[in-house]
Amino acid sequence: MKKACIVSIGNELLSGQTVDTNASWLAARLFEKGVLTAGVWQVPDEKERIVKAIQDASQQGELIVVTGGLGPTDDDLTRNAVAAYLGVELEFHDEILRAMNDFFEKRGKTMAPKNRSQAYFPTGAAILDNPIGTAPGFWARKKDIDIVVMPGVPAEMKQMFTDHVLPFLEQSLSTARVVCRKLRCLGAGESEIAQKLGNLMERGRNPLINCTCGSGDIIMHINATAEDEKTAIQMIDDDKTAIRECLGEWVYGEDDQSLPDVVADLLKKHHKTMVTAESCTGGLLSQMLTEIPGSSEYLLAGWVTYSNEAKIRLLGVPEKLIADFGAVSAPVAQSMATQAAQRSGADIAVAITGIAGPGGGTDEKPVGLVYISVFIDGDCKVAEHRFPAVNRHWVRMRSALAALNHIRLRLQV
Repeated sequence: MKKACIVSIGNELLSGQTVDTNASWLAARLFEKGVLTAGVWQVPDEKERIVKAIQDASQQGELIVVTGGLGPTDDDLTRNAVAAYLGVELEFHDEILRAMNDFFEKRGKTMAPKNRSQAYFPTGAAILDNPIGTAPGFWARKKDIDIVVMPGVPAEMKQMFTDHVLPFLEQSLSTARVVCRKLRCLGAGESEIAQKLGNLMERGRNPLINCTCGSGDIIMHINATAEDEKTAIQMIDDDKTAIRECLGEWVYGEDDQSLPDVVADLLKKHHKTMVTAESCTGGLLSQMLTEIPGSSEYLLAGWVTYSNEAKIRLLGVPEKLIADFGAVSAPVAQSMATQAAQRSGADIAVAITGIAGPGGGTDEKPVGLVYISVFIDGDCKVAEHRFPAVNRHWVRMRSALAALNHIRLRLQV
């Protein structure tokens, strides 16, 4: 398998001000074409450091992909560094300067003199046009190493990679293809899933199955290598069937399908309307659902009844119920869901009440204790959860996802 190395340039990457999303995106696209990323370097805007990173990368891969440092300011040194690595001078391209000037004029702006530096490229390099920005990229070669240099702006980099690098990879590589698909799970941890899958997760197997944690869920990555895409997809489909048979209702979706997406589809499929009554999640469940276009088709309303007084006044939860059992209890959660359904006329009502922390917990009711009640067509069920008290955000996120999962399991039967 051909190997690539990625060099990301910019002080902001090392200071934590900017997350290097370019490297992960590039690694995924390269992997899809059968190119393994052998290493990723993050280096500051220093010429010597950039040259050293490219030299190190050239020892590990046949393709070096460099992003960043192509702007017009004094700290944009990537052109100089690559020219130094190649052992050539920078060469001025008048046609690139004219194209940049036209770019600014079409937008009613005047190009600053500093932009002239973006028209210099290592001698002999092929220039890669940038239709949505001012920084062209370039492609150079030293012995048997290809070096592709692109802007650090994600949108510009992605377009340039798609337009110029992907066609090269498709022509130069063998017909072998790597296809990646995902299954998404909720309701079990990584160890439980690995135990269930057994030999399916053996290292060295093709397809190779990896398991990673998402935002409260588990993602199964299925990577198949075959001589053609059709064969790889069939191999993945066979594994997906086997995984679903092993994991059952733990599997809720595929690829980039989120749990809110799945629940939204089920609500529309069954022509159900829904309301929410939230305490510790503070409207997070409603937010997840309303992020999906067309959610007004099924989501009617939502209550955030954080205080006891709000639960009593807005939802009609009996004051005595709270006094006898506490706001974080199964009876109160059930009452919240039932009252919300009655007040709205919705088919489904979901209530969440719990202790998100970091304070407020007791030995009897610790941080992470959450009750979720789901009312569907007159049938109200309550579930108790005890989530790890990692932090406040974690408890709230897990609570909202668990509520969605309860709806999914009730509706997909």
